[in-house]
Amino acid sequence: MSETLPDLIEEVISHSDLSESGVGIAAIIAQADEDEMASLLESLPIEQRLSLWQTLPDHKKLDILIAMRGDPREVLVRATEPEQWDKLFVGIEAEDLLELADSLPEELVERAYAAMDRVQRQYFTEANQYPEEQVGHWITHDYLVLPLNARVREGIRLIRREMPRHTDTIFLINRSGHFSEAVPIAKLYALPEHVPLVDVALDDFPVINATDEGQKVAKDVLFSTYGALPVVDENRKLIGRIDVTTASELSEEYYERQLMASAGMDENEDLFSPVRRSAKARAIWLGINLLTAFMASAFIGMFEATLQQVVALAVLMPVVASMGGIAGSQTLTLIIRGLALKQVTPANTMVLLRKELKVGGLNGFIWAIVIGLVAFAWFGDPLIGAVIAIAIFLNIVAAAFAGVFVPVILDKLKIDPALSGSVILTTVTDIVGFVAFLGLGTILLL
Repeated sequence: MSETLPDLIEEVISHSDLSESGVGIAAIIAQADEDEMASLLESLPIEQRLSLWQTLPDHKKLDILIAMRGDPREVLVRATEPEQWDKLFVGIEAEDLLELADSLPEELVERAYAAMDRVQRQYFTEANQYPEEQVGHWITHDYLVLPLNARVREGIRLIRREMPRHTDTIFLINRSGHFSEAVPIAKLYALPEHVPLVDVALDDFPVINATDEGQKVAKDVLFSTYGALPVVDENRKLIGRIDVTTASELSEEYYERQLMASAGMDENEDLFSPVRRSAKARAIWLGINLLTAFMASAFIGMFEATLQQVVALAVLMPVVASMGGIAGSQTLTLIIRGLALKQVTPANTMVLLRKELKVGGLNGFIWAIVIGLVAFAWFGDPLIGAVIAIAIFLNIVAAAFAGVFVPVILDKLKIDPALSGSVILTTVTDIVGFVAFLGLGTILLL
């Protein structure tokens, strides 16, 4: 479906009445999974999205809602008739409701909770004891577990009866339910049935605390070489697990959130959200940028007399700002990624700084010469070429310095570098670039 998605979007949009669109759409919908249908619905304007939603079978709707982002999901939630929810909530599990809870009004959350069996209600209640940032909120409960005194025969019997996704180990617990060991399933088939499972348990098997940060845990699971890792509470009682699918979802959500946050936006924003809502969400970010722009303008105003007498400086100012901004954003992106992957630490920050300063110095020297020669050829004044060359060099080096320290300092202050790092960096490079350029112009040209 991913290959035909653009054509399918066009076909849905072009038919005001989907019942007259022929068998094409119906056939694709019948074969598509929930992720594909979620992508299609998110790609449609509100009117067509609602029209297609009404044609979908009830047994698919809940899974599709779970696969969608928050904002486009809310549009469909509001359009669903109250009496339909009882059908949609049949068989709902705790993990499903946890995913949907932020998009559902309180009365629907209560209705879904009432539709769950006793075990799922308990899972839901326990998960809500942890905030969304902690991995305990997102654990799954489909894992293989046996008592600590179990033998190979019990392990073979268990895996023949059930095999949850990404299961390559059996967890062993003591009488109190505390996690003790993990046994690799692959070893069981070659062992006599009477051998205790604890004798073939893995050494130093990784264990996750329920209060650990979700993004950190996601990385640990993906790098662990195991299909899933056990999650324990503060008393080391086994409460669930995180498998590689859940870890991948947590990681993808984190990096999408980082990407959108760099522009001051929410990762759940609907492509076709109402104009007023989108404008309101983005207005704050524009206001922050406006304040930083006024700050840079204030420094430019200090050199008003210079600009009045040497018009060439005003023409070349955007070049200085642009080169510094680009150089800084390259370093900033590299450091933010390193912080996210826990690769940037106090131990290697100074080494990184020296490396980036060398890169900035080399690029600054090369492009200072190029831009200086272009300015000299353009305006016929070697001093103008010298002024912009020196300013370019200084600004690119300053951008490298800021690109390293701005995200590191923000991270220490518990402020997301992806959210505000680019704004601060742009302000720094603009101010340094303009002061260096106009200051040198005042000294050398007047």
